[in-house]
Amino acid sequence: MTGATEATAGASPAPEGRRKERLDRGLKVRTEGLYAVNSYREITYLVGPRLLLILGLAVLPLLLPNLYWQRVLCVAGAYALLAISFDFLANYVGLVCVGGAFMTGVGGFTAGIFTYYLHVPWPISILLGTVLGAALVTLIWLPSLPLRGIYFAILTFMFPFLARGVILALGILGGTEGLGPVAGMDNIWIENYLVIVVLLVAVFGLRRLVGEDAGIVLRGVKDNDMAVQASGISVTRTKAKGLFIGSLAGCFAGAYIVHLYNFMGTSLFATDYSILPIAAAVMGGSGTLAGPMLGALILTPLSELLRGFGQLRVVLYALVLVGFILFKPEGLLNWLTRKYHQFEKWTKV
Repeated sequence: MTGATEATAGASPAPEGRRKERLDRGLKVRTEGLYAVNSYREITYLVGPRLLLILGLAVLPLLLPNLYWQRVLCVAGAYALLAISFDFLANYVGLVCVGGAFMTGVGGFTAGIFTYYLHVPWPISILLGTVLGAALVTLIWLPSLPLRGIYFAILTFMFPFLARGVILALGILGGTEGLGPVAGMDNIWIENYLVIVVLLVAVFGLRRLVGEDAGIVLRGVKDNDMAVQASGISVTRTKAKGLFIGSLAGCFAGAYIVHLYNFMGTSLFATDYSILPIAAAVMGGSGTLAGPMLGALILTPLSELLRGFGQLRVVLYALVLVGFILFKPEGLLNWLTRKYHQFEKWTKV
């Protein structure tokens, strides 16, 4: 029993024939992963945090004071998707991808080309930018999949600079000026709720995926790729599938940003799209998928408040990384989850 529990018990003596018990004790005895519940109280205990997340995101646009902060929420959603992509690839596929900006650029330029040159409606161009962009990212990075750890990270970090340099040197796709205006979404509510819906689908979909057989194989490749290969499963093909799935979120973020700002340019390869998702993953809780989303939704508005300081915003990301690694390496979501599971109730002896 923790010190806080002991203090509480000392302040209020236990009733006769009763003792305190953690709320999740019965659930953990019956099941660890399946929802075998026998009361509405237990259903509420399990579903409550998920409903809180869904309802919180649904209500959030209505609580924002003006159009500016609603647009900040849109940008935060894009960063959250990049953070989820980084978290999934690093903790479930074993690919430490520091090239989120490359996913954003490829997805954004792919969608922008369809809209600007071919006049494709924005919903279809976002869909094409997401799928075709993820396929292109996977194809380009396919030769580097045998690399591990820091080597893969360095290679992916260099690709945004390479792509930006090629566009500027050849003067293609608008060069230094970029291309615009690109047809945008109809109104701010569509912009807000589109990214919110995609965020929820990404979080719950990936959490479901990692619990299935395909997710077990992906984690097996991360933990012991030799054992997976000995089982007759292609490690490269498995990594490619994981990379494609992770790139879908990052490329959607780029396609979404192009139609959010009605502009397509080399700013899509900005370093912020690589750095902030990593800081968000560390802050929110690496390996949780929902944690990086939480971190991005906190960091992005804070970054906007510091916009007047220019590049000093990078110092903020560095301080967040250092502070959480040193003082709370588990991240916010893991800490909140632990506190939630420590709630207690009186029960009969």
